[in-house]
Amino acid sequence: MEANIVKVGNSKGVIIPSKLFKLVGLKEKVNIDVQGNKIIITPVKKIVRYGWEDMIKREVNKTGQPKHLIPDFFKDEENEDWTW
Repeated sequence: MEANIVKVGNSKGVIIPSKLFKLVGLKEKVNIDVQGNKIIITPVKKIVRYGWEDMIKREVNKTGQPKHLIPDFFKDEENEDWTW
């Protein structure tokens, strides 16, 4: 399919038919990569816990210890009455 490049403010754009968007699952956000002389557009997939790894690394760099994402509610309990 051939498409025209159009001016969009200080940038350039290509109008992509909505049928193509639906075909590959593009929604509101996309990843744009360059491979050789090609521009690759792929859908952004929502990743569970996205950014947690970077957040933990920053915390470790600041304090030397990872910050607990879930507080330890039972740190002062003996758990003697539990049956395993």
